[in-house]
Amino acid sequence: MSHPRVDVVLLTMNDRPEEEKAAQATLLAQRGVDLRICVVGNGCVPDIILADAHTVVLEENVGIPGGRNAGARALTESGRPGDYLFFLDNDATFPTDDVLARLLAEADHHPEAAYVQPRLTGPDDATTPRRWVPRLRAGDPSRPGVITTMTEGIVLVRRDAFDAVGGWEGSLFAYHEGLDLAYRCWSAGWSGWYAADLRMHHPVTSPTRHARFHRLAARNRISVAYRNLPAPLIPAYLTIWTAITLARSARHGGIRDSLQGMREGWALRHAQVRRPMSWRTAWRLTAAGRPPVI
Repeated sequence: MSHPRVDVVLLTMNDRPEEEKAAQATLLAQRGVDLRICVVGNGCVPDIILADAHTVVLEENVGIPGGRNAGARALTESGRPGDYLFFLDNDATFPTDDVLARLLAEADHHPEAAYVQPRLTGPDDATTPRRWVPRLRAGDPSRPGVITTMTEGIVLVRRDAFDAVGGWEGSLFAYHEGLDLAYRCWSAGWSGWYAADLRMHHPVTSPTRHARFHRLAARNRISVAYRNLPAPLIPAYLTIWTAITLARSARHGGIRDSLQGMREGWALRHAQVRRPMSWRTAWRLTAAGRPPVI
């Protein structure tokens, strides 16, 4: 009996050896699917290489979206690409052996969705930080529904949608590349689905542990807005997010780096390729619960 085929891209910098072993072991344990796996060494030669897996070695760290694109491209070039791509952080694990098969069933049940997002929890199978819930109303992480963004490191994407919109935006390097990809999928007529009853495990960490987070997050907000929004919405979006960023920085620090990122984003905005969404797409996003100004 044939199974659905899934291409899996796992990005590594050899920085989490024990977590990566667990991620790969639980990936290989998935049943009911045919897997092709590509391990991408982002600026390194992967220390952990799976038998029969494709390996891509990037001489320098090209960033998270660029590394994922390299893995997806390698799987395409190897022939007979799968109908779906699954992007997996190297410190995320599958709590059961049927998660991927059930995600594919969700995708079949929601053919309008370009991407399907499982619920991400800590290793306790219960803790879900607000930032991991891919919608504005994040009070109940167990509620499924249509979503307008994604948690980038653990997500199932239809290959035809991914290829049609051009994959991840490599210039972002890190942070908000999921919002950018989601906007482009919605612009192409797709939507997204949050399969909240399917769990994936991930260490509960804060992005602020990375020194560059504040700068890149602020910079990329401007890039995403300039790339995707109709011109009249850009000032509203940036005003709202500037206020939110400054308020968060006042509580948690990072204001200097955030301001630097805003300056960089504004200075580099014209280097971005503008493909503004239609007003119909803006309305669809609003009707789905996230007006494209926040």
